[in-house]
Amino acid sequence: MSRSLQAVEIRTIGEKRGNPRLWIDGAQAVKGGFTPGVQYTPKVDEARCLLTLEIVENGERVVSKKVVRDREIPVIDINNGDLLGMFVKLGLTAVRIVVQSRRIFVLPVASELRAKERLDRLKSKLVAQEPLDIGSYSAGVGILDRAAHEGLKSAGIASRLAYANEIRADCMEHAFERNPVYDAKTILLTAPMQEVVFDDWLMGQLPKLDGLIIGIPCSGASNAGRTKLKLEHPENHPDVGHLVVPLLAAVAKSSPAFLGIECVPGWLNTASAAIARSMLRDLGYVVHETVLNAADWNMLEHRERMCMVAVTQGLDFSFDLVQRPEPQERQLAEIMDQVPLDNKCWSELTYLKEKQTRDEAAGKGFKMTIVDETATKVPTLNKTLAKRQSTGTFIRHPENPDLLRIPTVCEHARAKGIWEDMVRDVTQTFGHEICGQAVSTPPFIAVFKAIGDMLQRFKQAIEVRFTSFVRADLKAA
Repeated sequence: MSRSLQAVEIRTIGEKRGNPRLWIDGAQAVKGGFTPGVQYTPKVDEARCLLTLEIVENGERVVSKKVVRDREIPVIDINNGDLLGMFVKLGLTAVRIVVQSRRIFVLPVASELRAKERLDRLKSKLVAQEPLDIGSYSAGVGILDRAAHEGLKSAGIASRLAYANEIRADCMEHAFERNPVYDAKTILLTAPMQEVVFDDWLMGQLPKLDGLIIGIPCSGASNAGRTKLKLEHPENHPDVGHLVVPLLAAVAKSSPAFLGIECVPGWLNTASAAIARSMLRDLGYVVHETVLNAADWNMLEHRERMCMVAVTQGLDFSFDLVQRPEPQERQLAEIMDQVPLDNKCWSELTYLKEKQTRDEAAGKGFKMTIVDETATKVPTLNKTLAKRQSTGTFIRHPENPDLLRIPTVCEHARAKGIWEDMVRDVTQTFGHEICGQAVSTPPFIAVFKAIGDMLQRFKQAIEVRFTSFVRADLKAA
């Protein structure tokens, strides 16, 4: 007789007379052949957290019935702690009913099983002191990735970049050559995120992850991006507005124990963020979110970035645990290159000054920002800095105030705390692009340090429970 799937249903575990209760009736019972009067035997498999009900001759139990509008409806009423207690111990309030011919399986909801599996995998690696496998999507050149690995390392957690996804081949090539978190075994996925996560064959080749890092492209959620394309909603952006879908698919398929997401602060107010919060909750994660201001880490560029951290239920994270340094006033002079005073990069930029005068007369808000070595902060340095735009940031010549230049790539990197070995000897256009799209690193190093501390506490709790178990076992012996 065929054992093919007949039905699946999620049912709530109730309570009656102090015992857990599960009620299976109607179509679910009928599809499995559990009609009134049929005998069946329950079997508990605690190791697999599985309860099996199987129709057999001389079974231990009998399917009862209720009458509804002259119709007999089969009822399987399980009100027994011995049969359902394993689900209650796990804190489950609902279970999955899987129906085959002559058999019904009761087991945890799939999201609960995935959560248990990823915590078990995490426990095993932490106890064995094995490096955690981290994955990355929309990686750019891996500046956020490097910050994450450095933060984990500072908490004593070993990690490696298992695979990285980036749509731009030049960024992937640069990351592989320059970024130390990329090693010989890192799998390079140079393709749109959605092409990766919806490729069943490809996802089947990739390892399950312990941590996941996603930098959501901000073109749709940023004020500049919405204004430029006249977007009513960020999700209307034709290239990146829909990426919350593959983002969530990546989480579901790679099943990391924790993940970190970054984007512009405005993303937190989008429909995408609302969907992400609810879907991550349903996948078994607890979601935490905040806006990180680089000024709190004494960065000269006061860049703000939203940060969403989602951890599997059972892990204890809080942004209150993210450490900040003591405040100190800094000046632009600290990060400036020694640019010769007669270098050709200095220019009067007459066309921009004339445009600014016209814009002011027309009541437009376009204006250059000019700073010198005494500046205690700089505006947000964007990816198009090399274009010398009318809203760009410029450094004034120390002797001739009519001369201006844009920051060098290394100055841009230092303003964000980006490692200079990742930008040295690159073109201005590429260098400013990768820096302008990146995070300020100190806040994210601190966030992943807090995640690492969380993992250390989780590991210590495992060791305490194991020690207590061994002592109890020895005492009983």
